[in-house]
Parts: sequence; structure tokens; C-alpha cells
Amino acid sequence: MPNPPRIRAKALAGAAVLVALATVTGCAGRFVVIKGELSSQKLNWRDCPAPSPSEGGGNAPSPLPNGDRWQCATMKAPRNWDDPAGGTIDIALIRAKASGDPGKRIGSLIFNFGGPGGSGVSTLPAFAPDYETLRTRYDLVSFDPRGVGRSAGVKCEDDRQLDAYFQQDATPDDAAEQRTFLNNTRQFNNACRAHSGTILPYVRTTDAARDMDLMRQVLGDDTMHYFGISYGTELGGVYAHLFPRRVGRAVFDAVVDPTQTPEQVSLGQARGFQLAFDNYARDCTSKSTACPVGSTPQDVRKRISALLEDLDRAPISGIPPRRLTQTAATNGIAQALYSKSLWPYLTQGLQQAYAGDGKVLMLLSDALNGRDADGRYSNLAAANVSVNCGDEKPRYTAADVRARLPQFRAASPLFGDFLAWGMLTCVHWPVAGAADHPDVSAPGAAPILVIGNTGDPATPYQGARRMVDALGKGVGVELTYRGQGHGAYDSKNTCVQSAVNSYLLDGKVPAAGTVCS
Repeated sequence: MPNPPRIRAKALAGAAVLVALATVTGCAGRFVVIKGELSSQKLNWRDCPAPSPSEGGGNAPSPLPNGDRWQCATMKAPRNWDDPAGGTIDIALIRAKASGDPGKRIGSLIFNFGGPGGSGVSTLPAFAPDYETLRTRYDLVSFDPRGVGRSAGVKCEDDRQLDAYFQQDATPDDAAEQRTFLNNTRQFNNACRAHSGTILPYVRTTDAARDMDLMRQVLGDDTMHYFGISYGTELGGVYAHLFPRRVGRAVFDAVVDPTQTPEQVSLGQARGFQLAFDNYARDCTSKSTACPVGSTPQDVRKRISALLEDLDRAPISGIPPRRLTQTAATNGIAQALYSKSLWPYLTQGLQQAYAGDGKVLMLLSDALNGRDADGRYSNLAAANVSVNCGDEKPRYTAADVRARLPQFRAASPLFGDFLAWGMLTCVHWPVAGAADHPDVSAPGAAPILVIGNTGDPATPYQGARRMVDALGKGVGVELTYRGQGHGAYDSKNTCVQSAVNSYLLDGKVPAAGTVCS
């Protein structure tokens, strides 16, 4: 949450953005060159290996329900889209072929699950059961965006250094703590430059959007059918801006607000996570059985604030040899607010932390940061920072943060300080940021279904309406889900899933303003 992966989705906790680098006309000139060299490449699909440590590790994906096996391939893309002849990088892909009547197959449905920094190659199989209906008419496809996993993955600090980085005090209270915090941030960013300096200028969202259009061509589709979640909605919006006439059927779920600066995104997330936490507290204390973490919502908030203050002074036992710090505990709480299904674990973790045992909250924190049980980190943090800092132009200072702390604390007593200090993530980043926020205007694009969740902590609900407005008249179609957690489709709400499936499978656009509860 704080300085670590800001999943704004630029998501899960943090901020960011970007801009389109060139006009569509300018891009078209370059794509003529690519078409002769790379768009006709043939992919060598093979059974998928186990995900690499940088993708999160684990086992090779299990066979699909009908016995089909997941297939993986590597696509070549220009390292620098402004100099297509200057060398290529590998983009890792995964697919599950359509299961239905071949004569009714629509094409490929490309997924991006957010981050930035999330590996689509490891994530799509984990969520595939939710998309079996869509697989009847689509090949389900995802990828590691450039800078992520096997796609020229960015490397920064090693596992031992990352353990220390994620344990640091991310809410410095005095000048000495602020110097330490800034030094840690500088050290992380210098490590990124030392290990991955040659790729850092080329991992912006506009670069990934161009990769997706090349992917569309290589997969043999005239238009791109797309399902973007969290940061994936920003990536989809940038794609639509660059290639409006190539947009097919597209869904944006857990929508990033494309109109905000990084500071505004962070402040919105402070409000969003506080809202989600308050919803959790009300839920816990409203049950017939006693809530073990407080008697009223106000009591829950008060006790957890006291716990975090205590941890700032004296961390408790976590997963040996690590101890649960205030930073790790806050990250763990934030992770649990991404899905209502994690609320029972949050209750368990808080109850145990009150008794001096921080294991559960630390496990939640590790999940947020991409750390596995063996102490290995994926490159989520490195990729997240690299894309965010390449995208977002503002570079904030400690003085900026101190001036804005009252506003952040008013937005969230629990998360305000963390998200305010997290704005310093890009201090001393070696690559200039592209813009204050992304351009997603897409006149002439096909309808894009935009889904906002009223209880979303990481991409607050208001962003969906702003995405619709920014896409332009006749493009964005808003659907509201009155629910909890990050996103809507994977909540398994039948109203949401029916609307999405009807659009993607049959082209039936739901009425603008549809509400699902």
C-alpha cells in the first residue's frame, strides 16, 4: 500500500497515469513498418510451464474442465515503438482455446488484470473458472505486459532487500525518519536503474497498448475484444484512444479515474479504503454473534488505530524472523479489503494481533506485495513502480506531503498517512514521467461497458462515470454494481455477469445507467 506496489490499480493501493505519445496518424505510419516485420509472425504455442518466480511461481496450470491444456507462447515486439528497427523484446502470452462450436467462435478475448505489474500468464488460469461461459465463443488470452514477469521483467532489489523495504516505517513521524524513508526510496529506485535501466524508458502504458494492437494482429483478429480490470481499464482506455477503430467488444471493470493526477488518485484511494474499512466494521458488528474486534464500528476503528500506533512503537511477532510492523499491518488490512471473501481473515488477523500474534496480517501483507511462502518475490513491486513512474509526470517532495497530510488524514484516519507518503515513490526516478493523467478519449470507438462498484476501495466508484465521460459521447456505457470489494464480475453477482456475458457473447449493450445489487 504505502510506498510498495500502489495497486491503483494503478490500482491496489496507489496512484499514477500516462498519456498517448502520438496521434493516431503518426502511429499508423510506424505500424506500416511493423506490419511487414512482426504482425505476420507465427506463435509457437506449447503446453505452459510453471510460472517463473518473477510471475509469482507455483505449479503449471491445471487442465481446463474439458481436458484442454493451457498453451503459452512468446510474441516479439519492438523494444522501442518509436524506433521499431532498434531491436525486440519478448512478450509472454497464455491462452485457453474456445470450447464451443468453432463456427460460432468470435475471436480472442484479451485480459489484463491490473497492477500495473500483475502477471496475466499466472493470473488468468487462477480466475478461469469465472470465464468458462465466455470461453464458449472466445479464446481466452492474457499476457505479461512489458516490464512484468517473463516480458523483459524489471529487476530492482533482491528478496532480502525487499523484506527490509516492505518492513520500513512508511509513515515517518520526524525529520530523521523522513530522511530514512527517502533514502530507502532512493535506494530502491537506484537499484531499478542499475539492474534494468535499458528497459525503464519503454514500459509506459502507451507501449503496452501498442503491444496489444500487435497482439491483435498476430492473433488474427480485425478488432480487439478486451476485458480490463483495475489498471487494465486504464490500459484499455489508452488503447481505445490510440486505436479507436480497432476496438471490438470491450469491458472495463473496477475502473480507474483517468482524469485525476497521482495526488488526486491517492487521496481518492484514502477515502475508498476508509469507506471499505467502515463497511467491514459495520458488517462485523451487525452480526448476531459478537464481533471479536470491536463492539461498534467506531470501537473497531478506535481499537485498530491504537493497534497501529502500538506497532509503530513496538512490532509484534509475525512470520519469523520477520516481525509485524505498522507498515506490514496496514498493508495486510488493505489487502483484505479487496474482497469481501477476505473479511473473515481480516477479523482473525486483527483478533490475533490484539493478542500479540501477527502471522495472519503478515500473510495478507505478503500477498499484496507478491511474496511467496519461500520468501521469493515476484517482480510486482518493481514493475508497478516502473510503469507508474514512467506514466506519471508529477514528482512530489516531502514538503508537498507534509502540506497535504491534514487533507489525507481527514479523508482516512487509518490510511491517509500511508497514501500521502506513498506519493514519494517516484523521487529520483531515472525516467521522466509522461503526463499528469492518461488521454482515453476515443471518438468513433465501439461501445465499451464500464462497470463501477460503489464499495470499491482501490478504484472508487466515481471513476467509472469519469471514464465514461472521458471516452466520449456514444462510447462508454456505465453499469453500477452496489457491492463490496475491488471489481464486480468476479463477485459472481448474476446481474453483472449476465450483462457482461450478453454483451461479449451476443453484442447486446445494456441500457446506460443499469444498476445491479
